[in-house]
Amino acid sequence: MDSHQVRPPCQGARLRVDRLGLLPLTGIAVLVALLGVFEPAFASTGVPAMSSASPAGFSGAIKPFSPIRRHRSPAHGILLKDLTTGRTLYEFQADRRLSPASLTKIMSALVILDYGNLEDTVTVSRAAAAAPKIRLRLRAGQVFRLGDLLKAMLITSANDACLAAVEHVAGSEEQFVLLMNTKASALGLVDTHFSNACGFDGPAHYTTAEDLATLSEIALQHPIFKAFVREERDVIYAVNGGRYYLLRNTNRLLGRLPGVEGVKTGFTSKAGRCLIAKVSQNGNELLLVLLHTSRRWNTAASLITYGLQALENGSGVMP
Repeated sequence: MDSHQVRPPCQGARLRVDRLGLLPLTGIAVLVALLGVFEPAFASTGVPAMSSASPAGFSGAIKPFSPIRRHRSPAHGILLKDLTTGRTLYEFQADRRLSPASLTKIMSALVILDYGNLEDTVTVSRAAAAAPKIRLRLRAGQVFRLGDLLKAMLITSANDACLAAVEHVAGSEEQFVLLMNTKASALGLVDTHFSNACGFDGPAHYTTAEDLATLSEIALQHPIFKAFVREERDVIYAVNGGRYYLLRNTNRLLGRLPGVEGVKTGFTSKAGRCLIAKVSQNGNELLLVLLHTSRRWNTAASLITYGLQALENGSGVMP
């Protein structure tokens, strides 16, 4: 992952900024300066600016969603649900088993909350530090609060933070995965099976849009989970070195689409781009699950607009 150097107006301190917006800092004074001075940079994420006049907030960039054109579905699996009534507003192959990518971390988070103490200190192992794909670039031997690692895996989808957390809670990733699958069975997720804790592709790693909707509803009942997934940014630090990391949420709808309250993104080559989004507007609550879509943000905005219009029309389901 490429990085570049920027020099903030704070005693010439040098900060490395990677594409995730994760910034190892050298002191709290620099951190405060960064949060204040570079705020405009965090708003530039490639997502069109929100417009209060548009429910979707994407002005004319979003094509209206039509449920009639099912043969041209924008994703391999879709479930759009009214959380108030439990009614499905739209679905496409919601029972199809697909790779969930980092949506897996929703289940991992619940198992951590079940079995872990968030105030525990966790030493990052060599295996966790070497985790591939999206990561914070944690170093072996660094020590973090378990709660901060949970934040990092939910907000930035960091695989090194995820692996460090699950190793601490269960002793090994293999033992942790057993807990995940046991919980999936207890929750009645009959089309879900995990082979790893962070969301890597595998033949025995799958779930469905329907199961993920059920899992997300349960997870959102947990106040800590609910609070973490709606944070646009947060900060964690290594308790044994004072190295700070600024976390930026991978969910680009947060702060740009009115009423979005999380939940999680995911991407692998097999899973494609995935998203679960919870939206509250005008007393209405929607949950959207998208699996394997190519235009994640536009598709999500279009479906959310569709669902909100359906509820405003009072029909529950649009014609």
